[in-house]
Amino acid sequence: MTHTILVLDAAQRSALAVTRSLGKLENVRIITADSTPSALAAHSKYSTAYLQSPSSADEPESYLRWIKQICAEAHYSLVIPVTEITSQLLLMHSEQLGDVRLPFANYDTVMSLADKYRLLEQAKSAGVPVPAFRRLSSSADLELQDITYPCVIKPCLSRIYTAKGWISTSVKLLHNEQDLQDALASAPYLAQYPFMIQEFIPGSGAGLFCLYNQGKPVTFFAHKRLREKPPQGGVSVLSESVAVDETLKHYAQQLLDHVQWHGVAMVEFRVTPEGMPYLMEVNTRFWGSLQLSIDAGVDFPRLLVQAELGIQGDIPDNYKQGQRLRWLLGDLDSLYLCLKSAYPLGYKLKRILTFLIPSPFNTRHETNRLGDMGPGIYEFKTYLRQLLGRA
Repeated sequence: MTHTILVLDAAQRSALAVTRSLGKLENVRIITADSTPSALAAHSKYSTAYLQSPSSADEPESYLRWIKQICAEAHYSLVIPVTEITSQLLLMHSEQLGDVRLPFANYDTVMSLADKYRLLEQAKSAGVPVPAFRRLSSSADLELQDITYPCVIKPCLSRIYTAKGWISTSVKLLHNEQDLQDALASAPYLAQYPFMIQEFIPGSGAGLFCLYNQGKPVTFFAHKRLREKPPQGGVSVLSESVAVDETLKHYAQQLLDHVQWHGVAMVEFRVTPEGMPYLMEVNTRFWGSLQLSIDAGVDFPRLLVQAELGIQGDIPDNYKQGQRLRWLLGDLDSLYLCLKSAYPLGYKLKRILTFLIPSPFNTRHETNRLGDMGPGIYEFKTYLRQLLGRA
């Protein structure tokens, strides 16, 4: 039996990783889709066809009609969105989509982790350490005298679905009352939608990639970010696989067991200088740097599809540590931003050297692959067009 799988949000690098992973399986056919005339994953040799869709962010109603229509015209064994907006939109309207099969837990379970307030309440019930927090229905409920700085103002939802479309929110660190006033002025949605004032936890971030099947853990993976864009913190452009921290695994498992999780999840913590982890948030769909775990030996897309479709396959007992993944054009942008910033000269010279000497024996490129050059060529051409357009 041949399974046809529809991979949505094909402009994302994680969609490319999914396409390459699943396209190598026997009796699996991959179709990719996005709202642009072409997209990154569509140029992979493993994508047998590309469909242009409405935008799930800007035209949600049209997008839902489109999904329903194409799934009625052709049978898809599985539909895999890789962005938060698309996955939540489809789960939210799953009843009207009929037989569309998504590799997720049900909508309420997903939102119990995607809603940051509900997440922290779930974590407390499961015995997972969380920062101190207070929920407010809107900025009208703020009592300035009750706020202790530094703190974090965190909307309950990263994306808010409204009758006019999606609102993207952001988290801000507040050092004083002026920071608070600036945050309120720059985020008018705080006057209408719930958010939290959360204790600031000093330290560094740490995450754990997880796969569950109907409430049971399948496998775990961990990595660390070596370089980001912008350099001060942002999207990972160079990352490395590391051993799973057993303490983080224990807490992640307590949380995901508690909600009877199904599918993939990235559980993010903040670890204090003393080594105490506090839960921050959970990403309930495929993440950036997904290709790193695949290269290291934990093929999350394959393992997910095996569980969903009942395909036999091995589950890895371990994976390669020290494997690196580099997004070359993102790393180039990061270097440019570093050189134009006020870093010391010695740091800039070191940054140039590490860019030019990329540990070739344990580093692979995220989009540029000798056996599948199409996405890398497409990305480079798109990059040049954008560069010339800015000039």
